[in-house]
This record gives sequence, structure tokens and C-alpha cells, in this order.
Amino acid sequence: MEIKTERLDIPEGCNIILGQTHFIKTVEDLFEIMVASVPGAKFGIGFCEASGDCLVRIEGNDETLKEVAKKNTLKIGAGHTFIIVLKDAFPINVLNAVKMCQEVCTIFCATANPTEVILAQSEQGRGILGVIDGFSPKGVEKEDGVAWRKNLLRKFKYKL
Repeated sequence: MEIKTERLDIPEGCNIILGQTHFIKTVEDLFEIMVASVPGAKFGIGFCEASGDCLVRIEGNDETLKEVAKKNTLKIGAGHTFIIVLKDAFPINVLNAVKMCQEVCTIFCATANPTEVILAQSEQGRGILGVIDGFSPKGVEKEDGVAWRKNLLRKFKYKL
């Protein structure tokens, strides 16, 4: 078995949700979740089929984000995994609905940070072992950091 990493492409102003599922209809269900959760959100979804034709299935409402999802899905190449690339919405707006999707087994990350996917490659195929989401800590938050964090949440309208 070989261990490798793949760096994902996350365009400026976008976030991703990376997860694992178990059924081909996931791509349609995730599409419905996205359009119903945040009107006006733009997104692309990529899904790796793990049996039968073993195709990458693509859906979405934005051609550019569909292309990004396709490229990232092909980089990952692990069966029954999906990626949602979203813009004009944050993962927090859709994450619970995605997690409640009947076919979704797990979420590996939801982020806008630089992301690397840690993969295991065997004769059978690929599987995701985990992700590296962003960077390692550089210290502990102080008072000015607390103030910045609280202001940021208010700027995003997540707190009063």
C-alpha cells in the first residue's frame, strides 16, 4: 500500500465540504440540499462512484465550480467520496443538512483553508485516511485575538 497526499484546489471566496457516502443517488440529494438551503448559493458537486462504471458524477448550478469539483474529485479518486465546492454560502449554512443526508457516512472537513487529503492507494483503489486542514497552531489566543474573533463573528452576522 502507498500513502500519498493530494492538495485540493479551493478558489478564492469558496469553501469545500469533503465527505464519504454510500450510494449513487447522493449527488442528486446533495444538489437538492444545496438549492434548498441557501437561495443564491453557487456550487459544484463531485462524486466518485465506487462500483459499476466507477465514474465521477458531477452536478451543481455553476459551471466554474462544477469544473473545480470535477478536478478535485479526480485528484482524490477514492470510491464513494464527494466534494462540494460552494460560494456565496458557508459550510455552516448547509452542513447539518448534508450530514443528515441518508447516504452520507462521514464528513472529513468543511473549510476554506488550504487542504491536503491523505490517501491510501492499494491494488483495489484509494481511500481517504484523513485531511490536513490549514496550518498548525502558532500560539495561544490572547485578549486582542478574542476581540478579533468576536468581531469577525459579528461581521459575518453569526452573533449579535
